[in-house]
Amino acid sequence: MHVVTFGEVMLRMAPEEFMRIPQALPGRLEITFGGGEVNVAVSIARQGGSASFLTSLPDNPLTDAFEAELRKFNVGTELVQRRDEGRFGVYYVETGANQRAGTVIYDRDHSSISLTAAEAYDWKTAFAGANWFHITGITPAISAAAAEAGLAAVKQAKQQGLRVSCDLNFRKKLWNWKPGTGTKDLAQQTMQEFMPYVDVVIANEEDADMMLGIRADDTDVEAGQISVAAYETVARKIVAQYPNVSQVAITLRESLSASHNNWGALLFDVAQDRSFAAPLDNNGNYTPYEIRNIVDRVGGGDSFAGALVFALNTPEMADPESALRYAVAASCLKHSIKGDFNYATRAEIEALVAGSGSGRVQR
Repeated sequence: MHVVTFGEVMLRMAPEEFMRIPQALPGRLEITFGGGEVNVAVSIARQGGSASFLTSLPDNPLTDAFEAELRKFNVGTELVQRRDEGRFGVYYVETGANQRAGTVIYDRDHSSISLTAAEAYDWKTAFAGANWFHITGITPAISAAAAEAGLAAVKQAKQQGLRVSCDLNFRKKLWNWKPGTGTKDLAQQTMQEFMPYVDVVIANEEDADMMLGIRADDTDVEAGQISVAAYETVARKIVAQYPNVSQVAITLRESLSASHNNWGALLFDVAQDRSFAAPLDNNGNYTPYEIRNIVDRVGGGDSFAGALVFALNTPEMADPESALRYAVAASCLKHSIKGDFNYATRAEIEALVAGSGSGRVQR
């Protein structure tokens, strides 16, 4: 396997522990890197796959530091474009706790990737030797230029025979680059152009509604109520609307509080005309992971996407049921890890799939 991901990486700035930004400043913020598509590349490489990250960044020491960080994970940096224009985007995150929700503040206007035209990328060379391309709905939300670049990327990827996965990832704070058009309308107009080139769709509870106009019934995620059957209906509607799609994965997060989530997912496979859910109890019933005392949920969806792409490209677990179980376990573990990146290894993920979830010290 060789996977190429395309998107924006940002500096992630966060107060220590569960502090709020007004508490932390003046003072210290922890600075790391993060972004939907790079998080996926790191997960794939960390678990033993081959991945390269394609992006546009300013030619300065921040990019030097970022490339060094990627090399630590064996993620390819050969596709990182250095530009004279633009800046390194930033986002600030407060980790939520109990009934206080987490908060994200974006400072990414005029970032290099938001200014780089589609024609500036050599897509054909970027996809040479790759079999899979991954993008998210975050990239086209950044700017008109980024949307055009993303569309050019999925078109070229399909032309070169790559499978394409897209994690819809609706971000209401970002879809504002077309004056006079609302965020939901702009997201749907844009993603309708992308969808004919996508093989594997990944979404959460609200993405299909906000970005494709397809809504699940009998579901209230804020109240911790999710109907798995309702999301199979959503998946079937997606493939009916876009017959090029071969699989639809929907993560199912029951948010009881910022510190306590129940976590699972559904994968609909067109070839088998059925859906799979994970995790399951011993009787085969859907029983989500109960995650208490969450350390960091940011990047949880990306860790699911990365593990799913990795599993679908790994022969011994490429069948839909095995791939889904692996991806859900990987993202469950990510909730115990601070930062955007999922440091969980393949062995740790497989141990959780096999039932080792007690957290006992491994000696």
